[in-house]
Order: sequence, then structure tokens, then C-alpha cells
Amino acid sequence: MTEPAKVVAIIAANTALSSLLGMVVAGDSRLKVRVFESELELIAYMRLAPVHMLVCDFDREGRPAYEMVEGIRLNGDLVSQDVPVIALTRSITPPMRHQAISAGIDEVIIKPMSPRHLLQRIQTRLRSRSVIGVLGGYRGPDRRNRISMPPVQPVPARRSTDNVIPLFPDRRKPQHPGLDG
Repeated sequence: MTEPAKVVAIIAANTALSSLLGMVVAGDSRLKVRVFESELELIAYMRLAPVHMLVCDFDREGRPAYEMVEGIRLNGDLVSQDVPVIALTRSITPPMRHQAISAGIDEVIIKPMSPRHLLQRIQTRLRSRSVIGVLGGYRGPDRRNRISMPPVQPVPARRSTDNVIPLFPDRRKPQHPGLDG
């Protein structure tokens, strides 16, 4: 029994990059590629059909990628609200890094990169998330379902040394008080 093809949505800074990335990713017969020119097209598609991976570009015009991803994460009308996201950018700044983490972007790849490298990252992410997705899905660093743990109890200090073997034993003869002989 064959597994249905996974849908990879691509929204890049320009149509040439989108086409190139789409062509390389489509080389994997297990993946279906959907290339979008605008965020509105992407959101409209995601309302109707599942997306298994989103590749977006920080360098595209319009709303920044982290805001788009936050909008997807918060939009309850989408079929694939918890979609894994790989973002592309020319450079990473500390504020951008923080924004990407808080938005739930899974990975950021620096451009220029090999389109085959992107394909490998997509394949790895889809493979590694298949089991996790069944168990509830990854929600990003700020969205994890935390397991409730009992409060940490301090371990009482050991009072006796009956089971302690000294590393350097004291080989002197014991002094007995009161026996001066």
C-alpha cells in the first residue's frame, strides 16, 4: 500500500526562485508541490486542502514571513494549522531569530543554498515528523504541550557514611581516648 503524496507549499520572494524550488522538490515522486505567488492564495488553499510542509521566504515583499506563520498558527479555519515551516533568508539577525522561534518556524535556511539541500531538509522534516504528528504534532518552541510533572522534591542529605568507601583510607592506628599507656 502506497502512502499518499505529501503536499509542499512554496511561497518565495520571486517567481523564478519559486519555480526553481518547485521543480527540484517535484523531483521526489512522494511529494506534490504547490507554488503560490501571494499569501492570500496560500491561505485560500490551506482552508480547503492539507499542506504537509510550508517553505516561505523572509525576503518576499508584503507581510514578513514570521507574521504570516503566526497568522497560520492562529487561524482555526485552516486544515493544516500546525504545518511544519522552513523559512529562507539572506541573513539571520538576532531579532529575526527570536521572531522565527516565537512564530513557530521550524528551520531557517540561509540563501543562496542548493535547491537539493532544501529538498533534503524537506524530506528529513517530513520523515521525522511523521510519528510526532500522529501523537499530537509539534507546536513550535512556545506552543509545546508540556507534560505535567510532580514538583521536584529535594533529596535529603545523607546522614551516615556506612555505605561510603573512602578513596584514601586513614591507615593510622586509632587513638583511644583515656588510654594513655
